Amino acid sequence: MHHWIHWLDKAAFAWLSLSPNDMRSAVRRAGMFSGAAMARSTTMRSEAPWIGFEASKADWSKADGATLKTALTQLHLIRAFEEAVLQLAGEGLVHGPAHSSIGQEGGAVGSILALRTDDQINGSHRGHHQFLAKSLLQVAPDGLDPQGSFRGPIRDLMKRSLAEIMGLAQGFCRGRGGSMHLRWAEAGVLGTNAIVGGGVPLAAGAAWAHKQAGTDTVAVTYFGDGAVNIGSVLETMNLAAAWKLPLCFFIENNGYAVATTVGESTAEPRLSSRGQAFGIPAWRVDGMNPLAVHLAMKAAVAHMRSGAGPTIVEAEVYRYFHQNGAFPGSAFGYRSKDEEASWRLRDPLDHAAREMIALSLVTEGQVADLRDRSQALMAELASELTELTAGNRRRIPDELWPSADFRDVGIRGDLAELAGARTSELETFTGRITERRFVDVIADVIARRMETDPGVVVLGEDIHRLKGGTNGATRDLKDRFPDRVLGTPISENAFCGLGGGIAMDGRYKPIVEFMYPDFMWVAADQVFNQIGKARHMFGGDLAVPLVLRTKVAMGTGYGSQHSMDPAGLFATAPGWRIVAPSTPFDYVGLMNTALACKDPVLVIEHVDLYGASGPAPAEDLDYLIPFGKAAIRRVGSRATALTYLGMVKRTLEAVDELGADIEVIDLRTLDRAGLDWETIGRSIVKTNRVVIVEQGARGTSYGAWLADEIQRRFFDWLDHPIERVTGGEASPSISKVLERAAFAGTAEIVRTLADMLEPQA
Repeated sequence: MHHWIHWLDKAAFAWLSLSPNDMRSAVRRAGMFSGAAMARSTTMRSEAPWIGFEASKADWSKADGATLKTALTQLHLIRAFEEAVLQLAGEGLVHGPAHSSIGQEGGAVGSILALRTDDQINGSHRGHHQFLAKSLLQVAPDGLDPQGSFRGPIRDLMKRSLAEIMGLAQGFCRGRGGSMHLRWAEAGVLGTNAIVGGGVPLAAGAAWAHKQAGTDTVAVTYFGDGAVNIGSVLETMNLAAAWKLPLCFFIENNGYAVATTVGESTAEPRLSSRGQAFGIPAWRVDGMNPLAVHLAMKAAVAHMRSGAGPTIVEAEVYRYFHQNGAFPGSAFGYRSKDEEASWRLRDPLDHAAREMIALSLVTEGQVADLRDRSQALMAELASELTELTAGNRRRIPDELWPSADFRDVGIRGDLAELAGARTSELETFTGRITERRFVDVIADVIARRMETDPGVVVLGEDIHRLKGGTNGATRDLKDRFPDRVLGTPISENAFCGLGGGIAMDGRYKPIVEFMYPDFMWVAADQVFNQIGKARHMFGGDLAVPLVLRTKVAMGTGYGSQHSMDPAGLFATAPGWRIVAPSTPFDYVGLMNTALACKDPVLVIEHVDLYGASGPAPAEDLDYLIPFGKAAIRRVGSRATALTYLGMVKRTLEAVDELGADIEVIDLRTLDRAGLDWETIGRSIVKTNRVVIVEQGARGTSYGAWLADEIQRRFFDWLDHPIERVTGGEASPSISKVLERAAFAGTAEIVRTLADMLEPQA
């Protein structure tokens, strides 16, 4: 037998070593197929065009002179800006990295001049050139002249941009963004991004919003060769193609991801080939030739504006310096000086100038003057943002820094949008109350909000099938709102980020469903780095009105990767609000508040509650329950039990079983800003004992940080150590016995309460 397997291995290797033509010949010759139908092979081709694009002398002659003059002026302003940044960084006046785009300006300028002012872009950590090109289009929509003045809006833009990179209060993000996080919404710059590929799903959200609004506005997401191999980028390509979104994936292929070459990272270094897999038309162009990029981008934009879907443009460019700072890559040994010199000969500024001089659009003297004036402008702005010390060194004046008091401003909004809203509790509700299943109330309140607000959109896996998704929580929504209920591919990174981009657009309010909370790890970049941090990172005033729904599924036998409680992790991540309704009535009010809020809100549900019935409004689904208001479910004096979601019912059962005088508080809102410290504190002062009750694993529990906060606030009132009821250390297993052992239930609550109330010796 061993010899037979060894022969098969050798035969298989020999077969796989053949070329396709040799394989076909071998099949035809093989006697084993005699008398049977012959195998046939057909060459398969993608339906998507893949175009190598060049610009000829004739193209330069036909190009619009005003556009070329604008391009040349932008190229020089951006180059001078980047040189000033590197100089300041060398003097220690840029805190953090300085990812220069020197050498790559042709791709940014050529592509962005094919856009309108209402089109939008985002980009990566190396994004100064794209930010400036789009912003210059905003402040000078009629174009730029190489001999024109740089005073007024142009000067203000360059100064404000430099201030941001230096971390100063005068910057676009008030100094929080620095070099890697540049955003100017009015100019259509959605934000550059320090997570490689992280901004791509967000741009898809902007593109979806443009399409949904019925406009022909397009979005462009800029990223490099390193990001092409990242899952979120490829997921977004697939989703954008499936939904025909007006999104351009603009790849700046500069040959290196830090020091790793494209050839080391992929077997196909022509990165625009990715479009073939997803049916996306692609253009591959010399990025050192601004006109070639411009013409390729015009074709891509025309395709997108026609409604035909996304595009890819790959521009071959070269960064003259290392990943960060003012040294060339050759100084670090991963590329040669000869290679760098050969690319320097293709400089986009020189290329544009030569062609324009030949066309008598500018003179050599005017080009030299443009260069001098651009550098002089940046030197002037740098001097205004610095001062000389006694030792003739430059420093940043103290008054230009953001105030330290600005540290936490804008982590979340102030909820002013909820002012004047009608609120109600079950005890004060004036409408008719009936018994309703929890899961039916979820579907009803979402439907009601979709009826009253055309901006509400729902997306997630299988939510449009199975009579309302896997649990029925989106029942009938697809039939009633077909264009606003989006069944997604299994691509959490892409569709969660797309939801984030929709929210940041401001016209729509996405409800994103994660079928299970464990899937947040798949989309962790979008959940935590992007959506959660966006408001604060970009200056504190960016609204991100997104609702993320998910369910705790402990006890269902779905095992370690489908059973977590996400509250503890989200509570330690800045930016998110968290609600955990335990009754149908509360779900209506808290979901309404979540959808009225301009912050991202995690709405946690529990499978144990879905089938349970409880008091709910029969018709009136329009009230709110304010964030930060806990509910006392049982009054007591001997101890305070703090709990939420499905553990509220179990805690009440445990108290009944013990017959103990224990106060049970349903927290309802769990984020740092949403805890009702007034209610919690009043109870602790009365009872002097606290137990925090939750179901999930101890390591990721919500109660750990809550216990710490309680002892800091109420230490003098505590007569007993804070107790915690949680599951075990491990995630729940599939085995029914092991699963039950892994999470906390009524028995564990009873045992903890009994021990806490037992008289001390």
